[in-house]
Amino acid sequence: MSVSDLDVFHDRARSNWVRHQTLVTLRWFAIAGQIAAILVGVYAFHLQLEIGLATATIGASILANLFSTVLYPTGKRLSEREATLILMFDLLQLGLLLYLTGGLNNPFALLLLAPVTIAATFLHFQGTALMGAMAILLITALSRNYLPLRTEAETILQLPPLFLFGTWVSLVTGVVFLGIYARQVTGEMHDMSAALLATQNALAREQKLTDLGGVVAAAAHELGTPLATIKLISGELLFDFPPGTDAHDDLTTIRAEADRCRDILRSMGRAGKDDTLLRRAPLETVVREAAEPHANRGKVLKVLISPEAFNPGQQPVIERRPEIIHGLRNLIQNAVDFSATAVYIEMEWTGDRITLRIADDGQGFPPSVFGRIGSPFVRRRRADEVQPLRPGYEGMGLGLFIAKTLLERSGARLGFSNGGARIIGGPDAPLGSGAIVVVDWPRSAVDAVMQDGGAPLAENKRFEA
Repeated sequence: MSVSDLDVFHDRARSNWVRHQTLVTLRWFAIAGQIAAILVGVYAFHLQLEIGLATATIGASILANLFSTVLYPTGKRLSEREATLILMFDLLQLGLLLYLTGGLNNPFALLLLAPVTIAATFLHFQGTALMGAMAILLITALSRNYLPLRTEAETILQLPPLFLFGTWVSLVTGVVFLGIYARQVTGEMHDMSAALLATQNALAREQKLTDLGGVVAAAAHELGTPLATIKLISGELLFDFPPGTDAHDDLTTIRAEADRCRDILRSMGRAGKDDTLLRRAPLETVVREAAEPHANRGKVLKVLISPEAFNPGQQPVIERRPEIIHGLRNLIQNAVDFSATAVYIEMEWTGDRITLRIADDGQGFPPSVFGRIGSPFVRRRRADEVQPLRPGYEGMGLGLFIAKTLLERSGARLGFSNGGARIIGGPDAPLGSGAIVVVDWPRSAVDAVMQDGGAPLAENKRFEA
């Protein structure tokens, strides 16, 4: 999924997040609460309120709910403009009701925070900012202009000026803080959702390629006999027609095309990825398969076995899972993109751990993103940090996120640091701090021999059309 595709996904999803019925239901709860508060104030505390105006204000909200329920079908998802207008209406209705019932002296003034918080969860920045500004204006107006609350004995219920000012400050602070907080948390959740979708697409694509390789291998095997028969019969018929005749030329062409079909199928299906035997491979084989697409990009790509490896002559045999290959491929691509001349992949294993270190001799991870490596949509990396090395790169961090997610799914733990080239390549490595990514698995999570105890492999399954 490209950057532009994800931006479109963000816009469409964010503008169609909320159903109209959800806001209608919330408004019914608000109406019930307002009616209950008025009744308790009048009959339990004997407050003198503008019952007629308050009833008309609540009635307007009821009519708006009934009208919108008839106007919009069930399940209607609101556009940005529709959702903004509905929330503005709710905010103004609540502000008018508070004006009639004591302004900020009314403890229910706290509810002015609700529409702003709701807006921050699904509106774009402009809509959220507009709601916040309107809420602050209402709070400021209600601190000075309101109909006072009076008891049956004509006593006015109001806060001392200092407490009233404190209430205004707390409400304005609440609008700003809750709006920013709700928007930030919701944005991160949305980014994670989009990134996980991209991860699932990447894994599905890798799985399809794996399956396709197996299908091609099976096709090559099944078509081998018919092609051999065609070649044999055409070869025998060649003796019946002298060279130079049309029949001899046609049979020669048939024989050559049969050879060509055999070579094509052999080339396409040479990996035989769905063969039971080849679902597992030595660690170095899997690493080199992941690195293969980036082996000829003008950078030196070295795969090394650490001197600290346990029994270096006997590599672990691991499972060739799509998530492992795709995750390592993303990490290697990132290293090649940002390296100066070389990338080093060091393998190390013990009796219970398997560790890979992928390092480059580039500039390393920039300090501006170091604390957020592996998180999706890292947009704050300065353009001058990446553009000379990777033209067109938009710095979203999505590739690293996909790699981290897929490898963690296989049981790995990842670590990111700088100084990798000199650590792995030794004193002969080119200058430059370089970046290093450590991928560490419990051996039991990926070691094929440990998982099945060295039992015989299962029978190859037949591909179904």
